[in-house]
Amino acid sequence: MKTGIKKVKLHVKKNDDVVVIAGNDKGKSGKVLKVYPQKGRVIVEGVNIRKRHMRPTQAMPQGTIIEREFPIHASNVKKS
Repeated sequence: MKTGIKKVKLHVKKNDDVVVIAGNDKGKSGKVLKVYPQKGRVIVEGVNIRKRHMRPTQAMPQGTIIEREFPIHASNVKKS
């Protein structure tokens, strides 16, 4: 018996132009950068921006805070 996450076919693909139809970023549009079919999520350019704290490295001894896109559920977007 197999366990885990099953693969689902999504209605959007990488590089599709989409509009967010639900959530905090409702009404925003952008291009799909990455698709996670197993989880049913997508990363959309300029949507769901979060701050990420990066630990110090030799290149950046102070560390830094970067802003990047995080995945949102595919059901919250539609093709435009």
